[in-house]
Amino acid sequence: MPQGRDIPLLLLGIIGISISGPLIALSTMPILTLIFWRNLGGTLLVAPFGIRNLRGEAIFSKNSRAALWSIAAGISLVAHFIGFFIAMRFTSVAAGTALTALQPLFTAYFMVRLGGHIPKRAWVGMIISFSGVLIITGIDFTISTRAFVGDLAAISSAITAALYVTFGAHAQRSLSTMSYATICYFTVALSALPLALFIDGGLTSYPIHEWKVLIALIFFAQILGHTMYNLTLKRVSPAIVSMVVFFEVPISALLAIWWLGQRPHFGIWIGVVTILIGSAFVVIGRTDEN
Repeated sequence: MPQGRDIPLLLLGIIGISISGPLIALSTMPILTLIFWRNLGGTLLVAPFGIRNLRGEAIFSKNSRAALWSIAAGISLVAHFIGFFIAMRFTSVAAGTALTALQPLFTAYFMVRLGGHIPKRAWVGMIISFSGVLIITGIDFTISTRAFVGDLAAISSAITAALYVTFGAHAQRSLSTMSYATICYFTVALSALPLALFIDGGLTSYPIHEWKVLIALIFFAQILGHTMYNLTLKRVSPAIVSMVVFFEVPISALLAIWWLGQRPHFGIWIGVVTILIGSAFVVIGRTDEN
């Protein structure tokens, strides 16, 4: 359970991550370019701390495996960002963030594939959440093909987020959070750069509004969001951190109503609540088992 400084770190993480979706929806900068600049900015902010730690952590000898886990986490994070960014542009923020909150279910699945065990309560949660997925995707399919594609992108981002957390947990067994974040964020930026140049065609020709949104995204989502959560994972159970992330869904949805005027179909809210209840069952079930 979170104690001491982990409580304010988690609160900051909730604020940072919750602002992420509406900001992405506000931006019109091409997705790969936005991913590149966001993670390059994140790298530059954590690198002064990470590089100092890496010198004493012997990543090229003792901790080379941890460095590889960090790179794998970065590649997974690229895929997660692509899916999540598409979801925020194609469907509503409420539906996209709720479907991305399926992450604990896929984490549990990966755990089983690695020989782990899932308690009965968690299986019940998966069935409940799957019902919520059917509700949201079914409604969006009737609204537009674009919204349905956004739903599928959000589900893919939940899968890759589960991989990102799994790989990151392995890396942080022997690396400091800042060392891990430096390698991970730089891997994302390096991976996104050629794709942005080839597909988007340019990195700089955008109005000042887009750069303001980007700076806010780096500060809130990358530093207050991802980095704060990574700091708490050193001491707090991933199951508890996953439960805290659920607060992103209602906060992001309310911000989308305020900033973007999004008011999703009433049935979407039923699906959102169903997914959150089911995911909570999964997290609580895994926590009890531990």
